[in-house]
Amino acid sequence: MDWREEYKEKLCDASQAVKNIKSGDRVVIGHASGEPQTLVRAMVDNYKLYEDVEIVHMVAMGEGKYMEPDMEKHFRHNGLFLGGSTREAVAEGRGDYTPSFFFEIPSLFKDKILPVDVALIQVSKPDDHGYCSFGISCDYTKGAAENAKIVIAQVNDYMPRTLGECFIHIRDIDYIVEASEPLIELAAPKIGNVERKIGEHCASLIEDGATLQLGIGAIPDAVLSFLKEKNDLGIHSEMLSDGILGLIENGNITNKAKTLHRGKSVVTFLMGTRRLYDYVDNNPSVMVCPVDYVNNPIVIAQNHRMVSINSAIQIDLMGQVAAETIGYKQFSGTGGQVDFVRGASLSKGGKSIIAMPSVASKGKISRIVPILDEGAAVTTSRNDVRYVVTEYGIADLKGKTLRERARELIRIAHPSFRDMLHEEAKKRFKQF
Repeated sequence: MDWREEYKEKLCDASQAVKNIKSGDRVVIGHASGEPQTLVRAMVDNYKLYEDVEIVHMVAMGEGKYMEPDMEKHFRHNGLFLGGSTREAVAEGRGDYTPSFFFEIPSLFKDKILPVDVALIQVSKPDDHGYCSFGISCDYTKGAAENAKIVIAQVNDYMPRTLGECFIHIRDIDYIVEASEPLIELAAPKIGNVERKIGEHCASLIEDGATLQLGIGAIPDAVLSFLKEKNDLGIHSEMLSDGILGLIENGNITNKAKTLHRGKSVVTFLMGTRRLYDYVDNNPSVMVCPVDYVNNPIVIAQNHRMVSINSAIQIDLMGQVAAETIGYKQFSGTGGQVDFVRGASLSKGGKSIIAMPSVASKGKISRIVPILDEGAAVTTSRNDVRYVVTEYGIADLKGKTLRERARELIRIAHPSFRDMLHEEAKKRFKQF
């Protein structure tokens, strides 16, 4: 059968499509800004049809109405990463959090550790051969679709056709819902003086020809603002945001010096504005691949001079990084931090950087602490950490004793907390 005929046979409206979800099913929703909003709204509108449907998601950027208290009987959220719309449900016991390295999430589906009953995905319109692109969300979304019993796809004209290992054929989709609506966008963050100082310190560690992994937020964008004098930078990152566009236009990011996928920016998902989404549409210089490839530390390490930049909530004086919890409260998730810290550490000439402001809560709390808060999870071990950056400088922990690490970290702590940290270090290390 010609794929066009198959396409027509699979067409249905959203309300009809989501009726294929059954009580007790595990439903995996496409990631972040790639969330299929029409399908999720239809599922929530039909909530009376379901009981105990498990919703698996990483970064949730949509309305998240399935997490509201009156939906508890019908839906239960299982977060692989938490955000503003999901923390409360987990904190109140109406949802769960499952720890996992980002690059291993597709294997949870493939190996039936988390068997997928239904995948709700969003894709571009098909090309002449019947292939749709996962667009701005390949990551675990492709793996969920490949291992689901039922695949329901929202075909959206607004979804860019990104290139790489990010396609699904019409034959592999069970129900097709045509629904064109603007994609979820994320505005550029505000960069303050603290972020600028951190960005400048991080940029000083980046050499010409380096390949970069950057997250999202004010600090990564601040780093990018100090790279305008660098040459032939490359991108191998779990995500891209609008911040890279200026450096591409300015000729700083060329990918020419990369030792893996030379000439291409490699990424697994995108979060930004329409400007970014238009840039990646049909752009052969951007390679979008599943997260089990992009974030695999063995793959990352094949990029020489790989530089990873990630954030933290707290760091203790031994160098342990808590990046996902505030005490007992799950705040975000493991994400790709450890994937890239280890990949950069294995890279020839690579560097891993943990960057954060020195204080939180308007200066009331030091992020560099004698010991992590009770209940806090260690995201990145002290053995993995290399550079730590605050607005007060750079601490290099590699090869340092515990006492030397404490001195390095106290040096870049906020001045208001250095005496306290020094006294605590003296109690711990005696001869300090």
